[in-house]
Amino acid sequence: MNEIGEGGLWALPFLFEFWALPHQLPPLGDWRVWVVMGGRGAGKTRAGAEWMRRQVEGGTPLSRGRARRLALVGETYDQVRDVMVFGESGILECSPPDRRPIWKASERKLVWPNGASAQAFSAHDAEALRGPQFDAAWADELAKWKKADEAWDMLQFTLRLGDDPRVCVTTTPRNVGVLKRLLAAPSTVVTHAPTEANRANLAAGFLEEVRTRYAGTRLGRQELDGVLLADTEGALWTGSALETAWIADVPALDRVVVALDPAISAGGAADECGIIVVGACTKGPPQDWRAYVLADCTVQGVSPTGWARAAIAAMEQFGAERLIAEVNQGGQLVEEVIRQVDPLVPFKAVHATRGKAARAEPVAALYEQGRVRHVPGLELLEEQMCLMTARGYEGAGSPDRVDALVWALHELIIAPSRQLLQPRLRVL
Repeated sequence: MNEIGEGGLWALPFLFEFWALPHQLPPLGDWRVWVVMGGRGAGKTRAGAEWMRRQVEGGTPLSRGRARRLALVGETYDQVRDVMVFGESGILECSPPDRRPIWKASERKLVWPNGASAQAFSAHDAEALRGPQFDAAWADELAKWKKADEAWDMLQFTLRLGDDPRVCVTTTPRNVGVLKRLLAAPSTVVTHAPTEANRANLAAGFLEEVRTRYAGTRLGRQELDGVLLADTEGALWTGSALETAWIADVPALDRVVVALDPAISAGGAADECGIIVVGACTKGPPQDWRAYVLADCTVQGVSPTGWARAAIAAMEQFGAERLIAEVNQGGQLVEEVIRQVDPLVPFKAVHATRGKAARAEPVAALYEQGRVRHVPGLELLEEQMCLMTARGYEGAGSPDRVDALVWALHELIIAPSRQLLQPRLRVL
């Protein structure tokens, strides 16, 4: 206390660099746009408000900062006022008393004691951004703006004051074009954090409640983990389509299988070994059959014995009747490894004669027909699915989870349906 002094103690609550989490501090270096991307409650608004303070404030209350004309852009004027200005993590709440700006409601403007000002804009009214000019801007929740492309473009034309105009963007990620293009720009830097990172500042029970409800879903990955789940152009599956496939309760199943896409190599750089558990209701005509993806037990970096044990453990856990394994790479070795773990395991080897995309297309058709459902907890599988196109897999590495899924659904739905329908077709 003696070292800090009374003045230091008074100022400490407003020294954000002392309290901030790593993702709330702007990166060093030469950049034009800083995107703070994170889950709900990850501290994005506080990061934006404190960045604005850093642009405006000088060494004393009346001295100039690096920026004097700033823009505040939110989805609506009300959200700018209620969140960015007056919110619990907004600019007024973060500012020390001797440097706190005044809100001029009639002008929709913040004015600081040193003469700097920040004008509020709504992304719904992009035309209002024609004419003004600024040397800094804060854009909040860009990914949810209804007219995001138009508003963002107009904002760029206003940033023409000063030597180095910059923008801070605070947003929960969504699969929208403007955000994807922004993240791909060489002048953009990104910091990222899940909701969990800011748990000390969140209401008790909030995290437990939302994690219980949304863990293992794509919505949870987006809204809590702050992960941008982008759909690939021409993908066989999309995120929105997979969301309609979610199901909470699985009916009694007639068959359950485990499908295995083995990895021949081991170690940290090895491909994943896809292990997917799928069940099916197969009573009635084939067009009424339904499949349910029950679990993703994929492993990586383990020895062949390791993935064999994982696959057999999944069979035991879900009462599967058969283990399906692709043998294109391992050949007879795959079955031999599995038999070393369990000599009596019901095993079926499958061999791919067509490319991955060609095998996946009939499976994608089942999803379009609403005949496949997913339990929660399959977000990594679903991310791979959204990167599979008719041209092939657009992601890094190999889509081992998707390969295993495809084999399971071929075994449960597609192959037996064809066998039942072929005699009827020959008669016709």
